[in-house]
Amino acid sequence: MKKESINRRTFLKSTAMAGALGAMGTGSAAVLTSCGGGGNASANVPLKEPGTYYVPDLVDFATDGKELKAGIIGCGGRGSGAAINFLNAANGITITALGDTFKDRVDDLAGKLKKEKNIDIPEDKRFTGLDAYKQVIDSGVDVVLVATPPNFRPIHFQYATEKGKHSFLEKPLCVDPVGYRTLVATAKQAAAKNLCVVTGTQRHHQRSYVESYKLIMDGAIGEITGGTVWWNGGMLWYKDRQPGWSDCEWMIRDWVNWIWLSGDHIVEQHVHNLDVLTWFTGMKPKNAVGFGSRQRRVTGNQFDNFSIDFEMENGIHVHSMCRQIHETVSNVSEFLQGTKGSWSTTGGTVIKDLKGNVVWKYDGEAEKANYKQTDPYTLEHVNWINHIRSGKPIEQASETAVANMAAIMGRESAYTGTKVTWDEMTASPLDLYPKDIDLKNKMITNGYGAGKEFKLHDFIHIAGKPQGNQTR
Repeated sequence: MKKESINRRTFLKSTAMAGALGAMGTGSAAVLTSCGGGGNASANVPLKEPGTYYVPDLVDFATDGKELKAGIIGCGGRGSGAAINFLNAANGITITALGDTFKDRVDDLAGKLKKEKNIDIPEDKRFTGLDAYKQVIDSGVDVVLVATPPNFRPIHFQYATEKGKHSFLEKPLCVDPVGYRTLVATAKQAAAKNLCVVTGTQRHHQRSYVESYKLIMDGAIGEITGGTVWWNGGMLWYKDRQPGWSDCEWMIRDWVNWIWLSGDHIVEQHVHNLDVLTWFTGMKPKNAVGFGSRQRRVTGNQFDNFSIDFEMENGIHVHSMCRQIHETVSNVSEFLQGTKGSWSTTGGTVIKDLKGNVVWKYDGEAEKANYKQTDPYTLEHVNWINHIRSGKPIEQASETAVANMAAIMGRESAYTGTKVTWDEMTASPLDLYPKDIDLKNKMITNGYGAGKEFKLHDFIHIAGKPQGNQTR
């Protein structure tokens, strides 16, 4: 690793265009664009030395090895997508069991697998109901892909780990502090069992982000002093209530609009950008102060915009902004400012010096020329399978949990109008998992609306400190 670092710096020093920064390292496509106007890159002081941080080997296709049987838990849009991504990642793998709350979703994915991959899922391996996850995990699979609504993921991960299964966990991993603590404890158990756990924060398997991360760790922008992260887009999908659906069924089918199921969109969607923040800085937020509101959302009980100021552990401030409103300015990207320059993914992945000159730009065309597989949703499965087959454990859940908790902190500050700290939120008893959950009847909830029925056509006003049940 030391030799690699010296070689990189030697290259940078001898480059004809001062300030050009190379994208080299494990799995690199040597995607380099040099632009004039930068400073002396050889003077970089690494934030972390190569070999002290994890870099995935982003090859096109997983190596051959042990045959793997997978179970899918959550057969909706993301679960179906993850199933195909998994099957595209390697030879010698298959899917043998499906589970979802609802039979139509299981049957839809079974039909998709038959049509696209010629995989037959027999009826006795199609499980439905709120306990379908247990039946999938106990069906003889080696690995599980968990893509249920986020509130269910901690308990699904916990059971999979107890049974010794490798897990792929779609993001976010939890929606409240009780789920967070369950997740962190389970991640430690998975590591102790040498299991491989990869999460659906696909930026960690997107080459432009990985190459950027290596350069920033090598000191390309100096010490990080601040930044902004955005997920500003339009409203997501929603489900109209159908005759015969109970409150519970409607909410689970419409899960992306309900706080107890999704965690609100700052948690469900914006966690991607917050994950980049916590990954690149290597820090968690010390506190959060924010606000938000509900302007145009037509269903559910969550906000459609948030603005959060995060103070990180070392005192720097980062602004987080997310919005789900149609016909507004869209921006899904990140910006980090450093003492030597800046890094941005707005309109391309670039590093600039302090004068605003582009000194490095990720070359997506070079990536396409050097690699057959450029989809990070598939590459995360390639990496997961390679870790399983090589016997080299990986555990990403605890890292993703930091970004997840940052999102929860921002949400709670916006809901309550108070400053929320890391310490108080990670110790909070807030539990959004329903005390009574029944697909046929109305439910009594914990957390928001504690002890009261959900009034589906009312927006639940949230004020004061969160309260709830300590245990799940």
